Amino acid sequence: MKEMLMFWEKKLASWADNLRTQTNIPARISLWNGQSHDLGIFETPAVTLHAKSMAAMPLLLSPGLDTLGEAYVDGKIDIDGSLTDIIDIGYALARTSPETSGKLRRVADYFTHSKASDKQAIQYHYDVSNEFYKLWLDRRMVYSCAYFENGDEDLATAQQKKIDHILTKIQLQPGQTLLDIGCGWGALVISAACKFGARCVGITLSKNQFDWATELVKAMDLTDRIEIRLQDYRNVTGRFDRVTSVGMFEHVGCSNLAEYFTRVQSLLAEDGIAMNHGITSTSANSDETGYGGGAFIDKYVFPDGELPHLSLALNAMQEGGLEALDVENLRRHYARTLRLWSANYEANAAQLRELVDEQKFRIWRIYLAGCAYAFENDDVAIYQIVARKAGTRASKLPWSRRYIYDGHCG
Repeated sequence: MKEMLMFWEKKLASWADNLRTQTNIPARISLWNGQSHDLGIFETPAVTLHAKSMAAMPLLLSPGLDTLGEAYVDGKIDIDGSLTDIIDIGYALARTSPETSGKLRRVADYFTHSKASDKQAIQYHYDVSNEFYKLWLDRRMVYSCAYFENGDEDLATAQQKKIDHILTKIQLQPGQTLLDIGCGWGALVISAACKFGARCVGITLSKNQFDWATELVKAMDLTDRIEIRLQDYRNVTGRFDRVTSVGMFEHVGCSNLAEYFTRVQSLLAEDGIAMNHGITSTSANSDETGYGGGAFIDKYVFPDGELPHLSLALNAMQEGGLEALDVENLRRHYARTLRLWSANYEANAAQLRELVDEQKFRIWRIYLAGCAYAFENDDVAIYQIVARKAGTRASKLPWSRRYIYDGHCG
C-alpha cells in the first residue's frame, strides 16, 4: 500500500508540474493525506479538487470529461468553487488529455435501438420523478430549448414563445390534426388545442410523462381535443395535417434517421407540414461529443443517445421523402435555457437531494451546467427544421418567413 501511494504521489507531482508549466490552470489538487498540488500560478485557486482516496488518482490523471465526471458523481472527489469555474476547469483539464474517438462506440449503438431498448432508455432518463423535474423546469414542465425572442424573457415566457414559434412555423390552423412525437408533459399539444384550435395526439414512452399529461388534459377538460398515448412512434397509424417532434430524434440513432423520417412522412397528410426540433453534433462526421463528454452522457444521463450532424439529418430527411423548407439554429437559446435550468437546480439543491440519492443529484448538477458550456462554445448545436413532403408544388410554399413572426400569438 505504501509503495502504491508513493507511485501515485510521484506520478501526480510530475503531471501537475507539466500542467503548471504548459497551461497554468487555476486549480489545486488536494489529497486525502493533506498534500496538495497546484496546476497553475495564482494567489487563490478558482477550483479545488479534493481526492478522497487513491481510487481517484487514475481518473484525475486521465482528465477527460467522462473520467472527471465519473470521479465526481461516484464521490471519489469533491470540488470547491463556483459551478461556472468548475465547468471551465473541467474543460481546461480535458483539453490536456488525448482526444479519443467515439466512432467504435457509435457503431455498437447502431444495433441497440429496438422498441424495447428505446423504451428502457427513455424511462431511465425521464422517469426520475415528476417532482424532480418540477423543481427546475418552468411551470408547464417544458423540457427542451426555450425561445428568447428578445433575450431578456424569463424561462416560462421563453418556453411559451418556443411553443408558439413552432406552431406558427407549421402554420397550424383551427380544426387541423396534430401529432406530437415525444410530447413530454403535454405543453405543446395543450397550446395547440387551446390557442390554435387543433385536434391533437401526443405520444411518449415515459410513464411519468403519460400520467402527468393525461391528468392535466382531463383537468383542463380537453379530452375531446387531445389524446395522450404511451406509444412508440413506430406503432402510430393514420394521417395528420401536422407532425412535430421536439427533443426526441436524439434517441432514434444515426443509422435509423432515414427510417424515422420515412415514418414521419407516411403519417403526414399530402399537404401537411412537419417540424423536427433536435440537438445535433458539430462534428461533420457525427462523431461523439468531444473530450469524453459524450461517453459521460451515454453512461449516466442519456443511454443510447446519438447526435447527428445537421447535414446527416437533412440527408436522412430527404431520403425519407421530406423536403426541408426552413432551418433555424437555436444554439444561443439553448445555452441560456440550460443556464436558467442550472440556476434553478442550484437554488433548489436541498429539496432535490431529498428526492434522489447523492450520485443522481451530482449527475444532473454537472450535466446541466456542462451542457450550458457545450452549447455556448459550439461543442453541440440545435436546429428546428420545417419540412413538407418532397415534390410539393412551389406555388404552395410561402414567399418569405414573415408569416412566422407576424403570426405569433401573444
